[in-house]
Amino acid sequence: MDLTFHQENQVFNYRVCAVILSQGTILAMKDERSPYFYLPGGRVEMGETAQHAVIREVEEELGITPKILRPLWLNQAFFQEDVDHRFYHELCLYFLMDISHTNLLEKGDCFTLREGRHVHRFQWLPFSRLKEEYFYPLFLKEKIFHLPETFTLRTEVE
Repeated sequence: MDLTFHQENQVFNYRVCAVILSQGTILAMKDERSPYFYLPGGRVEMGETAQHAVIREVEEELGITPKILRPLWLNQAFFQEDVDHRFYHELCLYFLMDISHTNLLEKGDCFTLREGRHVHRFQWLPFSRLKEEYFYPLFLKEKIFHLPETFTLRTEVE
């Protein structure tokens, strides 16, 4: 059971997101339901650790098993969702992921994968484009520029 609670027109979510970086780009995704880019990840299930949840979500969405390098941010957000127009209170843990032992970079700059009945389009977005893109979470459009350079280098394929 996902840790999501609905009350009238309001939703509480406990989520995790994978921050996957490569050469000044971040892996973002969108699906047929949303017009904006967001990060791979999803809801934490009851009794599941955030670490297990982020690995599970990346496996489901990308078909790879990444390694967690470290947690990056805990973000609490209050927003009205652009698609369903409901009001959200969301806690999200962001984890920096290591993909160096996977074939993810071989999939190209833009690729599409199917997860169940949903089609996900993935794209490596340059940090410099984030401010202009329709991209959530908003705080990441600034925070991404404050990561140490070693974070982006450690996620590269050797």
